[in-house]
Amino acid sequence: MYDTYSQIVLPFASSPELFEQYTNASGGLRTGMLMEHLDSLAGSIAYKHMLGPGVETLGRVQERGFYIVTASVERLDMLASLYPVRDIRLSGQVIYTGTSSMEVAVKMEALNPNGGEETLMLGRFSMVCRDARTRKAHPVNPLIISTPEEKALYEMGESSKNRRKHAALQALSRVPPSSAEAADLHATYLKCGQEDESLVRNDRVWMGDTLLEKTMLMFPQERNVHQKVFGGYLMRLAYELGFANACFFMRSHVTFHSLDGISFTQPVPIGSILRLQSQILHTSPPGELPATVHVRVIASVVDVQTGHEETTNDFRFTWARDDGKSTSRIIVPKTYQEAMLWLEGKRALEMGAQIRGRRIRASEGEQR
Repeated sequence: MYDTYSQIVLPFASSPELFEQYTNASGGLRTGMLMEHLDSLAGSIAYKHMLGPGVETLGRVQERGFYIVTASVERLDMLASLYPVRDIRLSGQVIYTGTSSMEVAVKMEALNPNGGEETLMLGRFSMVCRDARTRKAHPVNPLIISTPEEKALYEMGESSKNRRKHAALQALSRVPPSSAEAADLHATYLKCGQEDESLVRNDRVWMGDTLLEKTMLMFPQERNVHQKVFGGYLMRLAYELGFANACFFMRSHVTFHSLDGISFTQPVPIGSILRLQSQILHTSPPGELPATVHVRVIASVVDVQTGHEETTNDFRFTWARDDGKSTSRIIVPKTYQEAMLWLEGKRALEMGAQIRGRRIRASEGEQR
């Protein structure tokens, strides 16, 4: 397992030229660009596991007989602020292998001037291996577990895979909402879902009114080794569109909390027209501090001759208000499909709150 470990250091504090390429309008770092690097790192680690630590170049995919793609990103959780700007280390390794899949754990750390380190972000990528000729599943090398720490990482990867399977079985596209979820949805309808404008003023926001989109041409400069658009680049585009939508809705600058999931269903061809559509799915209850918002971004390839669109990616993000205040604005669905998306957003916010709560309690325990 240890042989798959890889890292890169981005010397933002010591290289003004590099920092200039990544700086945002607030003088900090562009989170979407760092996510792009994490996706690239996860792919490199997966290839390192298949080719061996001594191989430095991939070569031709047809000669290798296989290729690796990102199937999904389970989570990327922000644990600490990127401020102040410091040198950043991105690292990761394969922690679990299935028949043709790999779980890659990644970490983003800040390197403090005094020699200390601070974990900023943790995440997990699911990579799959495909036969270069048939495009079917290709077996991956099994992991060799050498230490108790590696065994714990392997069990965490296995648990992550099983949790993802369970979540798929409980998805609202397969099973109806629980009775508690149905009650919450109905209560929202009674309070805000009727057309009578006297019920609410500026606090009710129809989900369909939160749509924000952009359309782009995909250029070859953003291609990967498979001559398709690099998935990390799509992640950055989705992040930045979702961020803008979250700011519009919150009427405030927002801070990134988590990437709650990404599905990669189809590759995006070079030269295609890509449409990104962002929508607010759910918000934290009025009065909760700080207000959080869950955003969906859908990526689709558009056929210019027929107008047909094919979904390629589904991104889910969570942001919170920078100023720590609450929001009185409530997202309200109009259709059954929107109601299911509303519940998906509710589940995501609840899961994120549980994860952050556990980590806060663990951190407080370590300080004692």
